[in-house]
Amino acid sequence: MNLTRHFTLDEFVASRAAVRHNIDNTPSIQIVHNLTLLAETLERVRALAGKPLTITSGYRCPALNQLVGGAPTSAHTLGLAADITCTGMPPKVLAQMIRDSDIVFDQLIYEGTWVHVGLSVDAPRRDVLTAHFDDGRTTYTEGIA
Repeated sequence: MNLTRHFTLDEFVASRAAVRHNIDNTPSIQIVHNLTLLAETLERVRALAGKPLTITSGYRCPALNQLVGGAPTSAHTLGLAADITCTGMPPKVLAQMIRDSDIVFDQLIYEGTWVHVGLSVDAPRRDVLTAHFDDGRTTYTEGIA
């Protein structure tokens, strides 16, 4: 099912972890609506980058989110967040481009090998963060480091 011109529902729900652990990651109608809003935002990111995007993590049902160590309040569980990469573009450059654009987002996180783009049902905070991974812990600093 196409959500937008370049993004399908399957891209947002695909998960090797869900398959390995027999977790049903099928979204509700409300989640599909949210994923459509997210896909529309990612269309703008794709146009900005001028290249295709790959969704490495999209919607995660609560069981899948817990399995992969996601925050209990993760926007991924609402269908409002995706982790993305862009062919031929370093993630840091992609994050900087999104930050400097007029694309509306709630949270933008540069995570080293990917970029997290999150939306919100409330007014977007436009938080820009860098994730730091150390001994299984993740911490965040403001801005793109």
